[in-house]
Amino acid sequence: MKRILLLMMVSGFISINAFAQSNVQGFLVDADTEEALIGAAISIAGTTTGTVTDINGMFVLKNVPSDAKLTVSYVGYRDTELDLAVLGTGNLGNVKIKADVIGLAEIEVVASVAIDRKTPVAVSSIGRKQIEEVASNQEFPELLKTSPGVYATKQGGGYGDSRIAVRGFNDVNVAVLINGVPVNDMENGRVYWSNWAGLTDVTRTMQVQRGLGASKVAVPSIGGTINILTNTTEANKGGSLYYGRGNNNYEKTAFSLSTGLTEDNWAVSIQGARITGDGWAEGTEFIGWNYFFNVSKIINDSHTISLTGFGAPQRHGQRQSRLSISDVRNAPQERRFNPDWGILNGEVVHVEDNFYHKPQFSLNHYWTIDATSELSTAVYASYGTGGGGGAAGTAFDRTGDQYSPIDLDAAVDRNLEATDGNAISYLRASRNDHNWYGVLSTYTKNVSQNFNFLAGVDYRYYKGLHFSEVTNLLGASYALDNDDVNNPNRQLRVGDKRDYNNDGLVNWAGGFLQGEYTLGDLNAFVTLSGSNTQYQRVDHFQYFNAENRAAILADPAVRAQFAAALGDDDDVESALAYEQESEKANFFGYQVKGGANYNLTRNHNVFANLGYFEKAPDFRAVYQNFANGVNENAENQKILSFELGYGYRSSTLNGNINLYRTTWMDRTFTRTINGDEPNEIFFANILGVDATHQGIEIDAGWQPVAGLDIRVMASFGDWTWQNNIDSTQIFDEDRNVVGTIDRLAIKGLKVGNAAQTTAAFSLDYNLTSNFKFGGTLTYFGNNYADFNPIDRQVSSDVENITPVQPRKLDEFALLDVKANYRFKVGDNDAALYANVTNLLDTEYISDSQDGNLTPDAALHWFGVGRQFTVGMKFNF
Repeated sequence: MKRILLLMMVSGFISINAFAQSNVQGFLVDADTEEALIGAAISIAGTTTGTVTDINGMFVLKNVPSDAKLTVSYVGYRDTELDLAVLGTGNLGNVKIKADVIGLAEIEVVASVAIDRKTPVAVSSIGRKQIEEVASNQEFPELLKTSPGVYATKQGGGYGDSRIAVRGFNDVNVAVLINGVPVNDMENGRVYWSNWAGLTDVTRTMQVQRGLGASKVAVPSIGGTINILTNTTEANKGGSLYYGRGNNNYEKTAFSLSTGLTEDNWAVSIQGARITGDGWAEGTEFIGWNYFFNVSKIINDSHTISLTGFGAPQRHGQRQSRLSISDVRNAPQERRFNPDWGILNGEVVHVEDNFYHKPQFSLNHYWTIDATSELSTAVYASYGTGGGGGAAGTAFDRTGDQYSPIDLDAAVDRNLEATDGNAISYLRASRNDHNWYGVLSTYTKNVSQNFNFLAGVDYRYYKGLHFSEVTNLLGASYALDNDDVNNPNRQLRVGDKRDYNNDGLVNWAGGFLQGEYTLGDLNAFVTLSGSNTQYQRVDHFQYFNAENRAAILADPAVRAQFAAALGDDDDVESALAYEQESEKANFFGYQVKGGANYNLTRNHNVFANLGYFEKAPDFRAVYQNFANGVNENAENQKILSFELGYGYRSSTLNGNINLYRTTWMDRTFTRTINGDEPNEIFFANILGVDATHQGIEIDAGWQPVAGLDIRVMASFGDWTWQNNIDSTQIFDEDRNVVGTIDRLAIKGLKVGNAAQTTAAFSLDYNLTSNFKFGGTLTYFGNNYADFNPIDRQVSSDVENITPVQPRKLDEFALLDVKANYRFKVGDNDAALYANVTNLLDTEYISDSQDGNLTPDAALHWFGVGRQFTVGMKFNF
């Protein structure tokens, strides 16, 4: 009987326990942005039972005791415990966890981060975990190459020389924001990625918003917006060490350290790294450093301040010269051939190089005014110094045939033989220093449960200092220069300015208003913004200073002296044409855009957006031909864009389809042209161009079984120039006019140097909870060379022009693979990473410029071949 009773009691306990168990499911999301967190680990505390979230952040656990506690762990987020005794079981809905950093939510407001199924824009995001796994020796643009409509290349292959195009628009017309602060050059809109090389180490997330984007800064981009959010201050105490090696002597050492949030609410984080290597192409050796710091103070429940600084000083050899196919085929180095470096005293000298340091500092203040309103303000400053090297004087010899290095020793011998000490040939650098200050402030007001109101200001001051300087006289005593009208026939030494010396001043003041309406499954917004851009040019070399100008106008004898020194009186007259400080030119730009997203069901959503905006012409369009005269015909660039999108979300499958069309009128841009000789480069400043960019984009992710993620992408574009252009001038690197094109015939030509058809297939598999491997296959097609303006000129009296398309490049596909293994060293986490890009060593042309319409006259940059890196990270 006792045995029967005991058996009944045990059976009862088992039944009760079974009855108290049930299934638990939910969606893990970021507490601030409500972005799904993919691949997070969720387990039952005290057991080995667990799962990972899928592509929508969804998790399911079966037979969970009703009083169990779940632990949630995800890279970059605070470990979180869920008490089911309090929360209950079944469907938990959205489970929100906080990032392990201070001030991230406020930065996301300033940076205008888009939210899935809420913000009506086409968007792709890369999180910290994915960046750690794939960054390797890739640069910022390359991390986005699997996004629809994106084309990224390394150009000549130098460290930091990458570029990116979104929907056919190069980075001049893609806004790049770091923590909400714009970094596009204030004069020409360009982004110099070498300024940020290596900063992937401190990047928390990257988001590319294609098309209009969610950015609220006064005048937006045209192709899209790239938001880069760096780490702020880690809320938890700790740090990390990293060491990695790769091909061509690539070596990287990095560290991070954080105090965590102290008892008196201070927190400090620092990170740093050193990166060196020989480069994949010959003559592209590099050394780079990067650093980051953040100091935050939570003053009280209403106020937090945060000081952030980061930079990436670097120097690297470049391959500026594009090559013909026959050059590559005939060169012993094949694709690695680089004609832009030389030998001096047995050492490598980068005749073409890049050196730059652009630290950026920002002081952020976050103020919770009351329960319904907040104010986020960032005051920032950036100081850039550096430039790019090149040759001056007569052409250099080579140590052997045309594929050998430049013989700088021979140049030294030739200079030493000159009896007067004047350099026959020497090295110089084109400098582009700048000082940049700004303030961004965004006020947010929750007017009601359904309506939010935002308002903000955006002010920027920029001074660019542009000059050429002597860097190496190669044995000569001096170099004679006659380009400074105030000091003609100067004898230049190393460090002296030469050829040109001018400043570009830009004052930008703007503001915006935005209304956001939410009702159930509908989210809509309308944004109005405006800005005034003020330009001024100061030329220290081409025009007389006030003292000389007054003396020349007052005394004919002084005028005659300057005429004799400069050449003749016409040169004096040219130097009197304008004062050194030009007139100021103002351009008012504005934008009107709106959009809506509607969640049809939990699985389906649709969105649309529409916008029209005008932006100021580029600096060179206002001050043409490197002169101080204001172009009275300079017009705002005008852009009309609209987009439709559909999204699908489920526990195992998600996908998006977007249709877009952008019409761009009165575009201005500068085209770089390679000359017939190595190191010979020209520029064309092209104004008043119209273009149409339209297409369809598709992307999807599928998780058929736990641990297996499959992603696909395809985009099909149709990007075309719409009109012919009258009168375009050609300049050399020293800014001298070397030719004029009466009429540029480009109507109907395809927009070049951006693949109009792209596709990608990615597969990641978690073989175990610690080991993960994967691969990505990317395809690029319908890519055309950039047209060469010199070969597109026609007589002005020709009426019917049949366009000749630039060379269509061969399509190509690249395979990248990766693996990582996470393990414990004592109580500390560690990980091993391995990456191989272009595993099959595919030969392809990534960038091209057509020549005189014959195949071998076209000049190219061949893409980088196979590269690999391995590394280990230790967290403590």
